[in-house]
Amino acid sequence: MPPSKSPQSAKTPARKHATRQPARKGGRAALLIAAVVAVVLAWGWTPLTAQAEAGTAYGARVACSCRYVGGRELGDCEKDFLDGMGMVSLSEDDVDRSVTASVPLIASTTATYREGWGCVLEAYED
Repeated sequence: MPPSKSPQSAKTPARKHATRQPARKGGRAALLIAAVVAVVLAWGWTPLTAQAEAGTAYGARVACSCRYVGGRELGDCEKDFLDGMGMVSLSEDDVDRSVTASVPLIASTTATYREGWGCVLEAYED
């Protein structure tokens, strides 16, 4: 004799249990980190940009003199930088005889060699 089915189980489809996804802690942590970075940048942006502008001006002037007055290779000129200038990168334009020092996304300054004047920084714009 086959087992009897109850009338209620025949009418009601089997319910699937919803699986609950675990909370993503990484998403919250990334959001918190982004918020902290935004606050730090907003709070310290002016001093950060001021230091970057001073560093790039110094770097461009020193590297331009090293390269076009001293005749050294640009990569060798980074030895003349002060401690703490690790974020400043250099590039040169042999045609214009200029060196650009930059801190990515913050500041950039160019110094150009001029006969009789040496290396001169570009004019600042407000």
